[in-house]
Amino acid sequence: MNDRTAQGGAGGEGGREGIRTFPFPADLSLSGVGMQVGAMGAGRTWHADAPLERVHRIDFHVVMLFHEGPVRHMVDFAEYEARAGDLLWIRPGQVHRFSSADPYRGTVLTMQPGFLPRATVEATGLYRYDLPPLLRPDAGRLAALEHALTQLEREYVDTTTLPLSLHTAVLRHSLTAFLLRLAHLAASSADAAHEHTDTTFTRFRDAVEKDFAVNHSVSAYADALGYSRRTLVRAVRAATGETPKGFIDKRVVLEAKRLLAHTDMPIGRIGAAVGFPDPANFSKFFHQHTGATPVGFRTELR
Repeated sequence: MNDRTAQGGAGGEGGREGIRTFPFPADLSLSGVGMQVGAMGAGRTWHADAPLERVHRIDFHVVMLFHEGPVRHMVDFAEYEARAGDLLWIRPGQVHRFSSADPYRGTVLTMQPGFLPRATVEATGLYRYDLPPLLRPDAGRLAALEHALTQLEREYVDTTTLPLSLHTAVLRHSLTAFLLRLAHLAASSADAAHEHTDTTFTRFRDAVEKDFAVNHSVSAYADALGYSRRTLVRAVRAATGETPKGFIDKRVVLEAKRLLAHTDMPIGRIGAAVGFPDPANFSKFFHQHTGATPVGFRTELR
């Protein structure tokens, strides 16, 4: 990762700078292509004046393959602990934060949106925000991913043996090969998790994802899905260890945090966007679940 002197930041009312948004550092990419790949190490930053230990977001893809661990990394306000051999896939627009206490050792790939053709983007699931960012391949898949990433890095640094147009085309093919393997790992991991999750819970989870901004009622979800409240409680507790109400509230809090971090929307509008027409009720709810007021949470990020 390299220094990038660029003014990020979410636009806002009154000109206030929101959480910093960092663009893909195209001017630091070899030959100006829309990707970078190389070793992680000390001094990582997208911007000389903004350490990555502060919450920020990016408008490009980042894939980190760790050679050492554990490393704690926050993505969308959830903490993930990566070990040696794990991968972390952060997609455009996601809020994240590096750990100042943990050593980042391994290989990092960054890619600008638009570098790959649309068909490849769809085939590799580049914008599958429903998939978790942390991936743990088995030994065979890890070896294949490492081989594909090493080949991609070789092609990336070889800027002399081909004309730029062919060099870029080769990079796209090599990158596609790596991402297809990565996407298969992500989809397989999700499928394996779903196989061990009760269908009742998956239906509830999907319904919450669709309606959490307007429906916070466990009974309403149970009625809509055709389950008794008791059946829903058992299924959700077995899958997550928490109550259906806790699951709903957690999703509402995540969305509120995203809006507080990503935007300069007034607190009242954010509350309304997640199902609280009364700003006072939203503030009380947010404080109960986070220990901070919405204003305090936003202030701490900036």
